[in-house]
Amino acid sequence: MKNKLRIFRAVHRLTQEELAKELGVSRHTIIAIENERFDPSLSLAYRMAGLFGVTIEAIFLHEMKHPPAYPTMQAGQITSPGFTKDDGPGGP
Repeated sequence: MKNKLRIFRAVHRLTQEELAKELGVSRHTIIAIENERFDPSLSLAYRMAGLFGVTIEAIFLHEMKHPPAYPTMQAGQITSPGFTKDDGPGGP
C-alpha cells in the first residue's frame, strides 16, 4: 500500500529504529512498510496515526486493485434480483 510513512518519520525527526521502538515493532517492519512490501495491521496503522497526530488516510493511500465483486447501490435502490424499490414498507 502506498504510504507517506517515511515523510512523517522525517518530519518528526525519528529514525526507523526510534519509530519501531515507539510502536512496539521491529525496524525491519518499518523498512518493509516504507518500501511498500508490507501492509500494517489496522491496529498498527492506528498507532502510527496517533503518534503523528493525523488520520490513517493521511499516512496510507488506499488504491483499489480490482473493482468490487458486488454491485454498488445508490440510496433508495435495491439491486437484488426479484426486488424493486417498491417492495419495501409502503410499497404496492
